[in-house]
Amino acid sequence: MSLGQLIRKYPDVIKTNGPRIKTIALTFDDVPDPRFTPQILDVLRKYRVKATFFIVGNRAAKHPLLVKRIVREGHSIGNHSYNHPQFGKLGVRKFRSQILRTENIINRIAGFRPKLIRPPYGDINEQQLKWAELHGYKLVNWNVDSLDWKGLSKEQVKRNILSHAGRGSIILQHGGGGVGSNLRGTIEALPEIIQALRLKGYTFVTVPEMLKVPEKK
Repeated sequence: MSLGQLIRKYPDVIKTNGPRIKTIALTFDDVPDPRFTPQILDVLRKYRVKATFFIVGNRAAKHPLLVKRIVREGHSIGNHSYNHPQFGKLGVRKFRSQILRTENIINRIAGFRPKLIRPPYGDINEQQLKWAELHGYKLVNWNVDSLDWKGLSKEQVKRNILSHAGRGSIILQHGGGGVGSNLRGTIEALPEIIQALRLKGYTFVTVPEMLKVPEKK
């Protein structure tokens, strides 16, 4: 079953956007990363925006203070796997291990287990979705993709977001990356994206606020 079919079949389990009101959720994947995450947090603090960060377990274990900072500054967090595999290629047992390993690391650092899961690459299969639903998780993909992981310029990132953002958009950006990755475009574009969307009357919310679900499991 394709991802689109899964989203239509399980509309309460996997979300790509919120209700069609003038709210927007900024999300940042692949955190924490000491090269980029602190700069993104600095911008969000300056503009008083709360966002949602999807945490990779093996990175959180290496940089627990960054996870603590994300939580301390009022942002929401979700589970983004232990080491970023493509879930669709894993069996349920390995998928479950990816989620629970990361959940345990987050719980040790932040003191709670997140309800939200974002599958790496947005990819998941039906068995995994059913397991997640049974165990009280909510899956969150996106409907606006900045494509910032490609190392795009500030102007390209801005265009990718502002030309597609609308009511209830969940916007995908990155706060971490692999060796040699460059997220300067996202960091430089962020203040202008926030200001442009505010001028259009949008309010920024976290994903749990947008979907009216608890952050904690």
